[in-house]
Amino acid sequence: MSLSLNHFSIRTQDMAATKDFYVSVLGLQVGPRPDFPFPGYWLYQGPLSEYANAAVHIFASDANGSTGLSNYLGDRNEQKLRGSGALDHVAFFATGLATMLARLQLLGIEPRRRDVPGAGLHQLFLDDPNDIVVELNYPFAEKQALDAQEV
Repeated sequence: MSLSLNHFSIRTQDMAATKDFYVSVLGLQVGPRPDFPFPGYWLYQGPLSEYANAAVHIFASDANGSTGLSNYLGDRNEQKLRGSGALDHVAFFATGLATMLARLQLLGIEPRRRDVPGAGLHQLFLDDPNDIVVELNYPFAEKQALDAQEV
């Protein structure tokens, strides 16, 4: 048996802000999406020609009373559409730590930074517009290179 994570979905009350976060902060691209009976975006981390690269799916909650999303995925309590809940965070492997730190500074986002003991990783933790925690894992060598530049 083979298993790999395909995507995660965000049901949001602010689809535009959520899309903008994942595009402007993480550099994902808006790409093709099937013609579902509710609005949304599929955000890709690779060629747009492969649905398997659509790592983040975003769709609007049915605040206006439409039934497309409810009929397809079921109803959700609107009050619970905040934060990571029992799913503590979502994580990506990444490269380009210096570029990301500069981007975050320009956007006024202060990441929480951590080093993973013995794993060779430097982490950035961010909160998306829905208070979902996003973890970015960089090779520790990139942090060491930045530290060396600061000396």
